[in-house]
Amino acid sequence: DFTMTLYLRHYWKDERLSFPSTNNKSMTFDGRLVKKIWVPDVFFVHSKRSFIHDTTTDNIMLRVFPDGHVLYSMRITVTAMCNMDFSHFPLDSQTCSLELESYAYTDEDLMLYWKNGNESLITDEKISLSQFLIQKFHTTSRLAFYSSTGWYNRLYINFTLRRHIFFFLLQTYFPATLMVMLSWVSFWIDRRAVPARVSLGITTVLTMSTIITGVNASMPRVSYIKAVDIYLWVSFVFVFLSVLEYAAVNYLTTVQERKERKLQKRFSCTCGIPHSKSMMLDGNYSESDANSLAGYTRNQMVPEEEKQEKIVVHLAMSNESNSSRKRGLKGHVGLRIIQNTHAIDKYSRLIFPGTYIFFNLIYWSVFS
Repeated sequence: DFTMTLYLRHYWKDERLSFPSTNNKSMTFDGRLVKKIWVPDVFFVHSKRSFIHDTTTDNIMLRVFPDGHVLYSMRITVTAMCNMDFSHFPLDSQTCSLELESYAYTDEDLMLYWKNGNESLITDEKISLSQFLIQKFHTTSRLAFYSSTGWYNRLYINFTLRRHIFFFLLQTYFPATLMVMLSWVSFWIDRRAVPARVSLGITTVLTMSTIITGVNASMPRVSYIKAVDIYLWVSFVFVFLSVLEYAAVNYLTTVQERKERKLQKRFSCTCGIPHSKSMMLDGNYSESDANSLAGYTRNQMVPEEEKQEKIVVHLAMSNESNSSRKRGLKGHVGLRIIQNTHAIDKYSRLIFPGTYIFFNLIYWSVFS
């Protein structure tokens, strides 16, 4: 809807109202005489509410000239319907029109036309709206057909409204962009700081939901997608994906740590030697050095004929354990290269901002 206050002025000639005069160029009357003469029955098509101002008296003027020309003026406020298209909201321009038509007289009885074309419409230079910039006014006229009554002359006051974008930049676009950028902060937080990253992700998701709800609450319930919906929902998807990104990081971290624990259990065998006193042996150690390094006392010593055999067993097992540990270390390094959860955060620091900037370039080039 739009509401307009205007001075509606009619001009016509009625020879019955002519009068001889040598001094007066015209005679002016108030609204009381209007009820006693013929006046056009003009009404506003698609008007929802309209009224003539009546403070302190009816704002109606009737001026009659000696040759019968009449000027009939009234001050009216009209609230009319405008078919708006919100597919580009809030980067939209709306074209509305105020339509005037005779209610009873067809085009065979009464002809309506603009007296001076577009110059018939004079607007206040200081006129301004809080949400819109009025770009231009222009007038048109055409015939309107009703199946039961016939053809009527219809006059149009057309005007174009360009919506101010700065309000929506502050209230919608900037907060949404900041929420998306805030969700990227989690990529720089340690993956083991679960409360910090989860709370940050949930907060940004809930904030984006609040912004979307607030914008839609002040909009008509249209069944098509608006430009602001595209921006907000894409921003919401980016925030939601940042939460899923940490879910993937946390899951892969858990899997990796589980495999690391299995590797540690597999290669931590000391082959019967106490863990705190076990040590790798090689062929350069003497028999006494081997016994002392292994933590054996004289009471724990084996007979002389079994010493060499035992030492050989310890040496063999130690060498096997050493080679197995080397193979396990190589496999562990390969596992970290393949499933390095830090790499997901590292790539996300580049992919998320780059994709969002690319989306903004396309969005503003299409809708602006």
